[in-house]
Amino acid sequence: MAEHKEESVGESLLEKITEKFHGGDSSSSDSDGEKSSLVGSSTPPPSAAEVVKAKIYRLFGREKPVHKVLGGGKPADVFLWRNKKVSAATLGGATAIWVLFELMEYHLLTFVCHSLILSLAIMFLWSNASTFINKSPPRIPEVSVPEDLTVNIALSLRYEINWALAALRDIALGRDLKKFLSVIAALWVFSIIGNCCNFLTLFYIAFVTLHTVPPLYEKYEDKVDAFAEKAQTEFKKHYSVVHAKYLSKIPKGPLKDKKFQ
Repeated sequence: MAEHKEESVGESLLEKITEKFHGGDSSSSDSDGEKSSLVGSSTPPPSAAEVVKAKIYRLFGREKPVHKVLGGGKPADVFLWRNKKVSAATLGGATAIWVLFELMEYHLLTFVCHSLILSLAIMFLWSNASTFINKSPPRIPEVSVPEDLTVNIALSLRYEINWALAALRDIALGRDLKKFLSVIAALWVFSIIGNCCNFLTLFYIAFVTLHTVPPLYEKYEDKVDAFAEKAQTEFKKHYSVVHAKYLSKIPKGPLKDKKFQ
């Protein structure tokens, strides 16, 4: 009897030990499953809308919205008519300047001199007459151009000029025939435009374009991008034909610059 009791006690102990091990395995597997589910949930797969949005063609290959492409901030707000009063005032001022100098044929130096004469005369008379009419003289603020602003503008102009010179040099070396033809075509179009109108009119046309084309494009960008994608596909087809027949036979310049000692 004593031996039978000892055997039963031993079997019960073994069963308890195995249950503990199996319970630990199941709990660890459950915890591992929970961890894997948490890890999987932290990086969800992209949705179908995001995949379709990434594949949508955008004009000039842009990846940012129009507001960011224009630089953001207040200038982009003005170009996109976020503040209609400021945009209308800016466009109206540019139109007044163009009418004044182009249609009325008012010269810039004459305009500056007449404006200074009128403003100085008003301020001078106001300052002297204030003692007789018992009014305070005009408060003329001290205006000075900050050094940091002028340095930043000069550095920006220097960077843009150097970039343009490097691009022209790269094109002149004959490394990219497509870019060469594009620049020649653009310069030819600008020469035709410059022959039809002067610099002020050209500047005004560009200014009006900046205030009309971006907001219209932002409003109808899906339709414009779809049309531009079709046009680009057709252009690539025709360009490949022309390149295979004619452009590929033109000898190219050296790929590396020659070093002169």
